[in-house]
Amino acid sequence: MKIALLDDDPVQLETMSTTAQGLGYRAVLFSRGQALISALRKDTFDLLIVDWNLPDRSGLEVLAWARTNLRPPPPMLLVTSRAEDEDIVAGLNAGADDYLPKPLSPPVLAARINALMRRAYAQPSAPGAEIHGDTVFHESAGAVTRNGQTVVLTAKEFGLAQLLFRNLHRALSRTYILETVWGNEPNLNSRSLDMHISRIRTKLNLRPEQGFRLTPIYSYGYRLERVGAADEATTAPTDKISSAEETTE
Repeated sequence: MKIALLDDDPVQLETMSTTAQGLGYRAVLFSRGQALISALRKDTFDLLIVDWNLPDRSGLEVLAWARTNLRPPPPMLLVTSRAEDEDIVAGLNAGADDYLPKPLSPPVLAARINALMRRAYAQPSAPGAEIHGDTVFHESAGAVTRNGQTVVLTAKEFGLAQLLFRNLHRALSRTYILETVWGNEPNLNSRSLDMHISRIRTKLNLRPEQGFRLTPIYSYGYRLERVGAADEATTAPTDKISSAEETTE
């Protein structure tokens, strides 16, 4: 999972980065609010940690932008030296899910990160088996059971399908998917992701008549959604993503 860290203080940024990486998360660092907003237009982040006072624009503006344009928005933690009640209220009203005063305590920051991640993202249902409605992922076998029928997948197909089901109705950037499923593979073919998407769509029958739609998102990535879900839950970031027609296989 990937966390965006925004602070113009290098010391605080290093504290946040060390803490996030110590928990096993990928940390991407920003020192300007506009730089983070530009990144959010192109990539997926699982958590935003944002400082209030920034040189170019307020952290509250960044939070408000994310809350308005990302559907669904990731959890957001506001960090700041402001600790008065009215400041806390203003930060939460601007869109923050939690508020942490500076100077940052790494153990407290780590606990807040873990708490936000637990609330926002589903945890594995049971050891060796992860259940998503009528779809069950069997880790040890590298297989998926859909509607009682077992489908054997390659390791990459399994990881890709599992990632999509864990993020149902959420737009995932190509960069995020490749980093999560493939890691750092220098010789990865740029078409490999598209081929794997096509294969799992076919193997798991992820089509509207079967209750799912696996949608390519122009110049961004992919999204898996249940057909008939509320529009608000499936809307992508409004000013950067528009759904393309499903590719023909």
